Amino acid sequence: MSPFRFLAALSAALLCLLSLPARADLRVVASVPDLAALAKEVGGDKVRVITLALPTQDPHFVDAKPNLALELNRADLLLAIGLQLEIGWLPTLQNGARNPRILSGSPGYMEVSPFIRPLEIPPTAVDRSQGDVHPGGNPHFLYDPRNAVKVAQGLADRMVTLDPQNADTYRANLARFIAQVDKARAGWEQRLTGMKGVPVVAYHRTTAYLADWLGFTTIAYLEPKPGIPPNPAHVAQVLGQSRQLKARMVLQEDYYPNTTARLVSNKIPAPLVVMPAGTDVRGGQTYFQRLDELVRRLENGLKGQGT
Repeated sequence: MSPFRFLAALSAALLCLLSLPARADLRVVASVPDLAALAKEVGGDKVRVITLALPTQDPHFVDAKPNLALELNRADLLLAIGLQLEIGWLPTLQNGARNPRILSGSPGYMEVSPFIRPLEIPPTAVDRSQGDVHPGGNPHFLYDPRNAVKVAQGLADRMVTLDPQNADTYRANLARFIAQVDKARAGWEQRLTGMKGVPVVAYHRTTAYLADWLGFTTIAYLEPKPGIPPNPAHVAQVLGQSRQLKARMVLQEDYYPNTTARLVSNKIPAPLVVMPAGTDVRGGQTYFQRLDELVRRLENGLKGQGT
């Protein structure tokens, strides 16, 4: 969509929005579904939560449509992963929303990456020739439930700041969420104890935090560079490396085409595990349910069963 058409459509949508009645809830817009799911856990019935990206979309590439800017126009709080995950599309929506509350530097805008310890920070300066490399570190940290707890704590603090009259509710919801995560994590780790030391092949560099949590080793990536689709020469190299190091699994998010991953998994051979890339909050799924489904698929992969 051209900038002119985007602005024209956005202006029309904003005029319609002005006639809508006000709502009393804290309006939260999250860039990605997992963040929206965590905001729901902490906010409960005191917040209205919208996600900009769908769980079926690669969060690096989201179309900045006027209806998304419309959601941001009335938002009290915009949540982003940060580490430049959304750099290609979120600034356009922020500027088009005409809502100073959610601009960078305002209380209504929060990147959650400062709450976690980033992994895979490049040791030297990066440029586009290296692919989609994030200079501040890997942004896919919500695969690790330990990081989800840290992010939820940050969300609760910001919600208390923006909506102090419901502070007790936010703190109580946070305490309940942390207790649930601690209990669930013990079960997940028990079920996946066999992942420790297991060599796996991944499609994109999304496994760093999952590997840090579960102890497996990512020995190769099907993308020759982050964000660059596989090519035959690189796939052949990965296949040889996978056979030599006896890869036990091929991991890939469900929003990527799986033709190459399935070919490699068949030739190693090793099961292809297609990972749910985000929480289906619009369908009512919770962060716990999404993680439990991920654990179930990894568990099946350990048994030699693909997805």
